[in-house]
Amino acid sequence: MIQIGGTRIAMEEQPVQQRIKNFCSVPLGYTEEEVIAEAQRCIQCIHGPCEKMCPVHMDIKAMIREIVARNFKEAFLIAKKDNAIPAIAGRVCPQEEQCEGVCPFFNTDNGINIGKLEAFIADWAMENGVKEEFHIEERPEQVAIIGSGPAGISCAVDLRKYGYKVTMFEALHKAGGVLQYGIPAFRLPKDIVDYEVSYLTEIGVEVKLNHIVGQNIMFNELRKKFDAIFVGTGAGAPQFLGIEGERLKGLYSANEFLFRTNLMKAYEFPEYDTPIVCGAAIGVIGAGNVAMDVARCALRLGAKNVYMLYRRTKKESPARIEELQHALEEGLRFMELVNPSRVLGNEDGWVTGIELLRMKLGEPDKSGRPRPIKIEGSEFTMKLDTVVEALGNKPNRLFLDQTPELETTRWGTLEVDKNLMTNVEGVAAGGDAIRGNATVILALGDGRKAAQSIHNYILRRRK
Repeated sequence: MIQIGGTRIAMEEQPVQQRIKNFCSVPLGYTEEEVIAEAQRCIQCIHGPCEKMCPVHMDIKAMIREIVARNFKEAFLIAKKDNAIPAIAGRVCPQEEQCEGVCPFFNTDNGINIGKLEAFIADWAMENGVKEEFHIEERPEQVAIIGSGPAGISCAVDLRKYGYKVTMFEALHKAGGVLQYGIPAFRLPKDIVDYEVSYLTEIGVEVKLNHIVGQNIMFNELRKKFDAIFVGTGAGAPQFLGIEGERLKGLYSANEFLFRTNLMKAYEFPEYDTPIVCGAAIGVIGAGNVAMDVARCALRLGAKNVYMLYRRTKKESPARIEELQHALEEGLRFMELVNPSRVLGNEDGWVTGIELLRMKLGEPDKSGRPRPIKIEGSEFTMKLDTVVEALGNKPNRLFLDQTPELETTRWGTLEVDKNLMTNVEGVAAGGDAIRGNATVILALGDGRKAAQSIHNYILRRRK
């Protein structure tokens, strides 16, 4: 029987005391019967608000209809048509702020679990060897993609569908960008990332690893060789508070902490040769998704006490509700209304603690959240072995310093027009390179839009 509306089907998860000892996926996924039951709750809104709020405009209603009919292959093909990496997007996108956030059941905490439905059908397709079906009519033009993160992947896939020869340049030894080094395996299993990324080579994208544009090959060389270029270099440069003690040993940026943990597998040291100093007590500055990832990794790396140091309250945290909930279940200690003023260290140069100021909340600022205000004379200290700053990122200057011809904004991101084209002819950009810290799904949307703009540019040149 079809159950329209009703209570959201809960997904089984690893028990807390088990999962904090491993890096395996916390959500265990729906069964076939559970995914059908969850899909049956959808009322198929006439105007499809979920589809309008999706940055890649997936045909969500059609996907759900096929799940209800147990046509998992067709459901997968519908999702894959608009989303190059559905198994990833289904797991890490902030659906509660986008498709699920406009579901008529959302306000009762029973919004259709669109992300988990998408992840299920993508996993089903992977397990059953189902691939996207399309024919490529080859064109002579060549396009370069700089960066293999979500924006680059999405752009490359659509450009191949248009028929262009696509070459992707990745600075690291594995493709995937932030999907590989930034998101822990307990949120995004790396076998899923590897499988989704392998799709690129299957459809004819040439992926060149260990290629740093600006060092191994220069940007101007690419401009001479390729008919168009997409820049998806991300935002890999960390931001710091600029306070005393930031050069002490035992202080990390979130980038370095997650890079060592995820890509270099510090949690399997000494089997992998990159250790990470965690200590018994660690303070994480910030409260976004990246801060949650750091905190949850630290708990799995053996930290006994993990403190989140945030100048606002849990209510204003920009992290996903699910991630905050998981972190608190796993033992995170959330310290509200505190702001670091300096990091303390010993004569050997190691972190020993942190000085904090208490805060109060004032009127809303530009973000719409109440502005934190320092309470003078409220300083206090706490002992810590490690400090991680998770304050957001900005584009890496390594690439930008070698490409002065590309105009940037005052925030250091690449300047683009409404079609995502830069000031340099034939060069488009998207993802975190133009947004700063943003989401995987927004990057996927940028990649699709940029691919269309590059296609239009090449067609104009032909005339």
